Amino acid sequence: MNVAVLGGGYAGMAAAVTLAEHGIPVTVYEAAAHLGGRARRVDHNGTALDNGLHVLIGACSETLRLVSLVNGDPEDALLRLPLDWHIHGCFRLRVPVLPAPLHLAAALLTARGLNFGARLAAAKFIRALRAQHYHLEKDMSVAQLLAAYGQDDAMVRYLWRPLCTSALNTPLEQASARAFLNVVRDGLDLARRNSDILVARRDLTALFPEPAAQYVRDRGGEIRLGHTVSAISFNDGMFGVAARGSRLEFTHVICALSPHRLLPAIAALPQLSSTAAIVARLQYQPIYSVYLQYPNPVRLPAPMVGLAGGLAHWIFDREAICGQTGLVAAVISAAGPHQDLIQDELAARIHAEVAQHFGPLPAPVWHRVIAEKRATFACTVGVERPAQRTALPGFFLAGDYTASDYPATIEGAVRSGVQSARAALASVT
Repeated sequence: MNVAVLGGGYAGMAAAVTLAEHGIPVTVYEAAAHLGGRARRVDHNGTALDNGLHVLIGACSETLRLVSLVNGDPEDALLRLPLDWHIHGCFRLRVPVLPAPLHLAAALLTARGLNFGARLAAAKFIRALRAQHYHLEKDMSVAQLLAAYGQDDAMVRYLWRPLCTSALNTPLEQASARAFLNVVRDGLDLARRNSDILVARRDLTALFPEPAAQYVRDRGGEIRLGHTVSAISFNDGMFGVAARGSRLEFTHVICALSPHRLLPAIAALPQLSSTAAIVARLQYQPIYSVYLQYPNPVRLPAPMVGLAGGLAHWIFDREAICGQTGLVAAVISAAGPHQDLIQDELAARIHAEVAQHFGPLPAPVWHRVIAEKRATFACTVGVERPAQRTALPGFFLAGDYTASDYPATIEGAVRSGVQSARAALASVT
């Protein structure tokens, strides 16, 4: 058994590490000169940025396990904070140190910024969902779900909408309630530590893909950077993978390319036509990350603070997180009016919002806007996602867009990689 892993993002490297754990030779093909995919390092003015301001939570068990496996103690690589949902000047919800499910009930009932009726309605909402095991017979939009359970407009504005937009990267009115409830169940209600916020102290490439690559190399695998796969063939039970003028054969392929890059890669494999049809129907949502480098330190009330009423959804104090003095970062999830602005205008708007909330600030020394226009698939009501096991024996898919309980998150990507690798292993036993 020898395996080609196509794509060196979080899904592909999770698959590669899982196979390497079992002593399977792995060759990873990555078109870029660096690993990480849509969660990678971007160097700018001598500063390591991330192409997306991704946040993990305590429920990201597979990501934490693999980060620990290849990196040592993940607590050294991640800043862990008890959930403090702080929408500046409007709302604050803190999860106390209580056993589940008391922790969430207490957090909702003691949240600041809303009347008691709104807080009680939210607590009753969670209790009702728990009674039905967070299961819906028929999918609906998150907006419809919240209306059915009588959620207060302010609670929707400051808690449920930001949570939905952050986790599903899809507007509330279109987002799948089933996927949303899985996030609420695992991230907020199962265990108190599951709700902890974990922010990477190092860039996202250094957090997992690079140490994962070394782990694979140490076990006889190979990482081929700058290798765009030009063709995949299947003959006599073997897969031929062509890249940069060379062709190698493999017993198995785990394709961890992003969905819009998958289609040309599998065009010559008629056995995957039904998979290709599902992928072709997927739609996408953007994520914009805006970095502002100030000449002096900028103190935010917490490492991560939400904003309401403007373009930015969350603001990050990069000095508090990873020692990058004077660097403030903002994330804007899903589609919106910010897409109509040129990058300089968008950076100026975000600077104005930061100054409005946190006091007069000097002009930034520099700014960088990173727009991932197809950051995730749109996790809409009833969206069909392709299975990891395909109709072509030995060919598996990995990626946050594949069939899963979770929306497009790092944890979803990692789990898909682990599961596809395990399926490949099981196919030869």
